[in-house]
Amino acid sequence: MKVKICGLRNVEAALYAVKNGADAIGFVFAESQRQITPRMAKQIISAMPKEVKKVGVFVNPSKEYIEEIVSETGIDTVQLHGHETPEFCESIPYPIIKAFSIESSTDLETIHHYKCEFALLDGPKGKYHGGNGIAFDWNILSGFDFKDKKVILAGGLNPENASDALETNVYMLDVSSGVESNGQKDLNKIKKFLDCVKNTQQMEEIK
Repeated sequence: MKVKICGLRNVEAALYAVKNGADAIGFVFAESQRQITPRMAKQIISAMPKEVKKVGVFVNPSKEYIEEIVSETGIDTVQLHGHETPEFCESIPYPIIKAFSIESSTDLETIHHYKCEFALLDGPKGKYHGGNGIAFDWNILSGFDFKDKKVILAGGLNPENASDALETNVYMLDVSSGVESNGQKDLNKIKKFLDCVKNTQQMEEIK
């Protein structure tokens, strides 16, 4: 299973995450305690291996703002975390991750209105549209037909429940606040989370 470490704001944490197995890194360009400047994001991205996915997180942006950030920073994937319409998502000429706030099984039906390849399932909204550290009931995912979408699980993930999250069999786990201490990325927690996911996965493959 793949892992995305989101809300990165410095080169050290980003490089450490990638070194320990992160498949994607995320940068928040919307209002958030983890918001980053385009200049800093560009600096981090320039130090990243090509194979690592670089995701920019936006909330209700204009198409022009997305294009400006992509051009300036070098992100290769756009994550839309607001109330963006299916039509708006289709108008963006980059790979799209559409985020959905999930509280009950009925919220999952909304996913089928969007044609994007990736669907990110986050917990209920708090002060911000994401990164609130709140999980939803993962049991509702069982039996739901996501059709051809690659599902990314977010919201409330941390090193302690990473092994449980693996049982959802989603495409990717997206963690942010769960690998922080005092509002800053914690390298020990990043490693613990990645070790849990990657080592467990390797053990399952050996069986």
